[in-house]
Amino acid sequence: MRELERKPSSDTHVRTLRTVAELRAALAGPRRAGRTIGLVPTMGAFHEGHLSLMRHARADCDETVVSLFVNPTQFDQEADLGAYPRDEARDAALAAQAGVDLLFAPPLAEVYPPGFATTVSVAGLTETLEGSHRGHAHFDGVATVVTKLLNMVMPDVAYFGHKDAQQALVIERLVRDLDLPVRIEVCPTVREPDGLAMSSRNARLSASERGRATALARALRAAQEAVAAGARDPALARAAALAELRCAQIEPEYLAFVSPDTLTPVRALDGDVLAVVAARVGDTRLIDNHLLKDGSA
Repeated sequence: MRELERKPSSDTHVRTLRTVAELRAALAGPRRAGRTIGLVPTMGAFHEGHLSLMRHARADCDETVVSLFVNPTQFDQEADLGAYPRDEARDAALAAQAGVDLLFAPPLAEVYPPGFATTVSVAGLTETLEGSHRGHAHFDGVATVVTKLLNMVMPDVAYFGHKDAQQALVIERLVRDLDLPVRIEVCPTVREPDGLAMSSRNARLSASERGRATALARALRAAQEAVAAGARDPALARAAALAELRCAQIEPEYLAFVSPDTLTPVRALDGDVLAVVAARVGDTRLIDNHLLKDGSA
């Protein structure tokens, strides 16, 4: 059984690799043996959301690889990139406890060597929501680095969280369009007990901001409750959600009800509908979403 083959969760060491050559050499033997490889792409600052993805990979696959790379090309503000939390030693210990086999933590020049001049761009899903607020370059950066990581690791399965629902759709599209031989597994959002979606950015919230931030989840619940009570007009559900945000003195960058497949706005809250929200709480930008299935939670 696979679980009997795994190192104990008390092991606090994981093999860390820095170069693509080292990574491919480490995976050559398992690949020849027909062992399945799972990849969890991350930018570090691990929390329970990341760890849940690692556990999914560990349960599904024979070898688990976690990449740790803060990708500069997907940040639309230099200050945001500079403020992104970094603690590789802590992340490595958590990855080891989750049973990860390999931690791939390349330097910038390994991912974007001198003369790098190629960009992967996905049209149709990237112009709205996060794309309209963070700029087209954001998803170009995401698509390019994920394509590179998939080519570097060549996993059988790659794991992403549903909190970044638009990003997950973009990655599924690029994998399909480019015929990449990998299955994309999108796992449920992991939340704090008070409903706040787990994010590395949460660590940047002050105590008062942390309390206000829970309004995003409450707003999505309010929209869900409006639909459960019979609302089919998106404007009614939006008004209920906005009331929760404004009680916490939060003005959203966007609050929308869209198709979960195309991200186009819906005219009626029938069938599967994705409620999405983005807002700044203090200086920290947060996003969240909730899937309403057949007009109810």
